[in-house]
Amino acid sequence: MRVLQYLSQWKSKAKDGIQQSLRIAKFLCLLHVTNNYIVSPVMVYGPSMLPTLNLTGDVLLVEHLSPLLGKVGPGDVVLVKSPDNPRKTVTKRILGMEGDSVTFLTDPSRSDRYRTLKVPKGHVWIQGDNIYASKDSRQLGPIPCGLILGKVLYRVWPPEGLGSL
Repeated sequence: MRVLQYLSQWKSKAKDGIQQSLRIAKFLCLLHVTNNYIVSPVMVYGPSMLPTLNLTGDVLLVEHLSPLLGKVGPGDVVLVKSPDNPRKTVTKRILGMEGDSVTFLTDPSRSDRYRTLKVPKGHVWIQGDNIYASKDSRQLGPIPCGLILGKVLYRVWPPEGLGSL
């Protein structure tokens, strides 16, 4: 008799444990999908986007659907997988889309020589806001659209910079 009571209690506890584990697994799946495919916070720092972004770092809210749907355009600040180092992610502004003619300073610190080129199909032209300290399309050439990871929606940190870019 006691064995049956013990088994009944164990079965009830095991059922509760499995239900709790499933809730946690569902929550973690939702968190994974949201963070990787919908929207995520990203810490960015460095001089290439001065004065728009801080040298010491900003936390940005980045949405990942716009690049997949082709809803990025000139003026948008985007997160891009670096073409020369796939482990690195860079934050830049889109200045030209496929088919656009882009005119840019080839080396602003050494000369005031301009160059114009047409952005090829399936590519974008990106540049940092601080042209004197940015490695961007001027050195790397047009960037494939497939390397765009997300579009910046808002700055969430520091508090004094809270808002859209």
